[in-house]
Amino acid sequence: MHGRAILYADRVTGSMQRAIDETDRRRAKQIEYNLQHGITPQSIVKAVQDIMEGARGDGARGARGGLATDEGDLLLAPEQAMKRIKKLEAGMYKHARNLEFEEAARIRDQIEKLRHQAFGIPGTLAG
Repeated sequence: MHGRAILYADRVTGSMQRAIDETDRRRAKQIEYNLQHGITPQSIVKAVQDIMEGARGDGARGARGGLATDEGDLLLAPEQAMKRIKKLEAGMYKHARNLEFEEAARIRDQIEKLRHQAFGIPGTLAG
């Protein structure tokens, strides 16, 4: 409701106008939906620390299900670790495509941890 975007330019370009029009279209649709269903939008108040909790977890997944590292990952042979990493990467990319960035980041951290445990080097350098 109180969000604001400031665009700096000498003139409004076609792409800027399309973005503004799309934002207005979505806002109108959301307002109409809220009115039909008696919803009064309310802002949430969270500290940055609360928001980041979901991004870096202990490897366990909440009630929504999904991928999680097992304690058995610590004992995987390199070939098994790479298979596990590829499976986790597929899940990470799926979450990213679905705009679930906190979950994608959590899985990315799992992958890095697994690469470090399996190969002894940071995940960004492995595989």
